[in-house]
Amino acid sequence: MGRVRTTSLPRTSKLWERFTKGDFIDGYAVTSPLSAQEALQIGLALPSWAMTLLKIRNRILSPFGFKTRIDKGYVDSIFPLEFEDENEVIVGTDDWHQDFRISVFKADDTIHMATWVHRHNLAGYIYLAVVMPFHILIVRDAMRRIARAPIAPAPQAQ
Repeated sequence: MGRVRTTSLPRTSKLWERFTKGDFIDGYAVTSPLSAQEALQIGLALPSWAMTLLKIRNRILSPFGFKTRIDKGYVDSIFPLEFEDENEVIVGTDDWHQDFRISVFKADDTIHMATWVHRHNLAGYIYLAVVMPFHILIVRDAMRRIARAPIAPAPQAQ
């Protein structure tokens, strides 16, 4: 199994177009033959423990006006698609306290995953600080699952 590495998202990623001074952006990478689209589907197919954390988050934050449901997600993701090409998929959403995007970027034999956050106010700063330990656990788990994923067989010619 490939080791999850903390690394910068390649500068050719479209996600960098959103980045401004003071924004948060992290980056993780694993060796994988998957496409960005395949990796995103695996990465965002959250395990039951992560779904439980998300449900707890939603119960706590819904009375305060935080988004807790997104109706039009990318394939099986809960997040809307912002950008897609053969090397990258970006999903995410905007809320009153912060905007965020997740990029899955394929470069050679490496899958990169990065989360960008632009905080609008004090609530955005507090929210990010509180969820950061959970964010790291969830993203590192997603990257481990991507690294372990079997290679999909190529379609057979008819």
